[in-house]
Amino acid sequence: MKKFMKQMQEKGLLVKGAAVIAFVFGVVIFAFIAQKSIPVGAGLQLPASEKKGLQKASTPAPSVMAVPDKAEETDGAKQQVKGASAKELEEDETVHLGFAGDICLDDTCAVMRHMKEKGGFSKVISKKLVQKMRGYDCMVINNEFSVSKRGAPMEGKAYTFRSHPSNLKYLKYLGVDVVGLANNHIYDYGEDAFLDTLKYLKNAGFQTVGAGKNKKEAKEPVYLTMKNKKIAIVAATRAEKYILTPEAGKNSPGVFRTYQDKAYVKEIKKAAKKADYVIAYVHWGTEYSTELEDAQKTQARGYINAGADVVVGAHTHCLQGMEWYKGVPIFYSLGNFWFNERTLYTTVLEIDITKEGRLSAKMLPCLQKGKETRLLSKKKQKQKFANYVNSISVNGRLDEEGNVHKK
Repeated sequence: MKKFMKQMQEKGLLVKGAAVIAFVFGVVIFAFIAQKSIPVGAGLQLPASEKKGLQKASTPAPSVMAVPDKAEETDGAKQQVKGASAKELEEDETVHLGFAGDICLDDTCAVMRHMKEKGGFSKVISKKLVQKMRGYDCMVINNEFSVSKRGAPMEGKAYTFRSHPSNLKYLKYLGVDVVGLANNHIYDYGEDAFLDTLKYLKNAGFQTVGAGKNKKEAKEPVYLTMKNKKIAIVAATRAEKYILTPEAGKNSPGVFRTYQDKAYVKEIKKAAKKADYVIAYVHWGTEYSTELEDAQKTQARGYINAGADVVVGAHTHCLQGMEWYKGVPIFYSLGNFWFNERTLYTTVLEIDITKEGRLSAKMLPCLQKGKETRLLSKKKQKQKFANYVNSISVNGRLDEEGNVHKK
């Protein structure tokens, strides 16, 4: 009997031990399953500094990221999520492109001196406008200067522009992705400075279009693949009445020219075969004139016949009007974005391509005044801007909100 009781006690201990082991094992399995069922990030606590300004879960997240006052002091790349939640980004299958006109970051020019006096880049470009620019899937601007610490001003030019490489942080601040180089100032300080420009822009993470180390590179479009759509930007220049900026050759650096259309039209046709949408980005026209040159009108039609889905112009330092041809919009010039001390209307052109392939455009009403560029927000201001653009356009019109329509 004693032997039997002893065996039972031993078995009891074994049972208890087994039960403990089973319980621990069960807890581990449950925790593993529970972890798999919890969305990534659930339960994580943001630092108090990052919580500030976040909206409640029931409120949609803002469409763009708030830009800090001193963002120009960092060289950080454009943030990838731009303030929208992952769900919103998945649901928004429209491609949003932004285009702006001429910008100058020469340290000696009026706008840069003014910026330094005001205490930073965020003081001279309105924050609401910067938020818009940083929110696009791709932001394109015309780089109207060389980027280098070398070189000398080109002989025979009244105005030459060169920027210190550190100033590229301001393009980052604006959310720029693609930099247009097909213009009449990119070679202002000679070949060494031009080659430096290509190097510095590439190293800073920008894509460039319209100029290169040789003709093959200069004429190569930028291809963007976004939201299952392939978009080509093809850039060229015919801006100079007295031509000084060298054209890229087989083994020599320079810009891609389109004084004679054959080469440029050929590149547009090639791009149209490779991409879903082609944007012809061209530097042309008469400075400070809203009157279109005959060559602009003729060439724009040629680009559309070759396969361009939009024509976007720059160079004139003032806005020029719109025209529609075969259902395709032509924006003859976006004018200055931030360039000099003149008071002029300017814009950021929005081009949207929906999931179904519909293309629409909008011109943000902006004003360059007092060496600063501001987004106009008052109803009367927006109406005056629309009226002005409509008055200089051929057969296109803006409504009060800047949406582009055919007359």
